[in-house]
Amino acid sequence: MKLVVAIIQPHKLEEVKNELTKNEIYRLTVSDVQGYGQQKGKTEVFRGHEYQVNLLRKVRLEIAVNDEFVKPTVDAILKAAKTGPEGKIGDGKIFVMPLEEVIRIRSGERGSKAI
Repeated sequence: MKLVVAIIQPHKLEEVKNELTKNEIYRLTVSDVQGYGQQKGKTEVFRGHEYQVNLLRKVRLEIAVNDEFVKPTVDAILKAAKTGPEGKIGDGKIFVMPLEEVIRIRSGERGSKAI
């Protein structure tokens, strides 16, 4: 079992969800997050004053999958989250981590059956 964590652009969320659904991946957790990376923020204007925004809004996806679903999950995110054919700085990151145990609270099921 693995935990796939992806940080993506907020406007790409629906595309990523649709692509995951095409690959029969239906369970995910979505969080609004802020981060600082290669983009290094952006300049905005509010009431005539220019200011620097260092933490940019992103969306964090957490998807627990059985081993056979790792590649389809990562491929779906890569396909849908990339901006244009070449991609752009700020498109995000994907982290794949081992998942030691999963327990379904309702039934007490454990392991791959709980996913």
